[in-house]
Amino acid sequence: MQKIFGRKPVLEALKSKADIDQIYIQYGLQGSIVDHIKQLAKRNNVKLSQISPQKFNQLTEDKNTQGIIAVKNEFNYSQIDEILIEAEKSEFPLLLLLDSIQDPHNLGAIIRTAECAGANGIIITTKNSASVNNTVEKTSAGATSHIKITQANNLVNTIEILKQSGYWIVGSKLGNSQNYTSIDYKQPIAIVVGNEEKGIRHLVAEKCDFLAEIPMKGKIQSLNVSVATGVLLFEVLRSRSI
Repeated sequence: MQKIFGRKPVLEALKSKADIDQIYIQYGLQGSIVDHIKQLAKRNNVKLSQISPQKFNQLTEDKNTQGIIAVKNEFNYSQIDEILIEAEKSEFPLLLLLDSIQDPHNLGAIIRTAECAGANGIIITTKNSASVNNTVEKTSAGATSHIKITQANNLVNTIEILKQSGYWIVGSKLGNSQNYTSIDYKQPIAIVVGNEEKGIRHLVAEKCDFLAEIPMKGKIQSLNVSVATGVLLFEVLRSRSI
């Protein structure tokens, strides 16, 4: 079983009709979001209990819950075919590939940004990667309930599948790369971002059609991976709107 902590993540999970077994609300909690959660829980036939602060604290795992916890089955990953079929509905499909992102806070932030940017799906590596857990769901502010996520055993093979489906692969890499604003994003695009310390792996970089970098003006020559992902995704949106 998996827990979802916080008002917004629980609300978004209910909106997406996630497979929630139970919602616990700390007794006396009030507010418009709380009322909305209660209404959706009733509409979706999800059991909701208001419990004492003492009992509620036993469920929190020292997390910032904002007085609300939902209990659901383990995260349901999509299949790559599901993501590709969903992406076909877009004029210019946009996928995000995460090569060994290990910090769950980074993963959650990236998922939130990708959903806001309208990405059609996210592919994460099975090995050496954070999985979608309680921390990721909380950090994503509920975005995990609104975007398809799949796991890939071999990212190089997955890239080959995407190329056969008409995607151009853009890897984020410092050095021997072109300015990220110089790429034509008005085509099916899959953006690859890499591990917090090592970046994308050499074999993955070799499979990319373009290698892109974000110019740095300061003394620190790298961005947090979730920030860099946001810059790249919203450049795609900007260029496609011109």
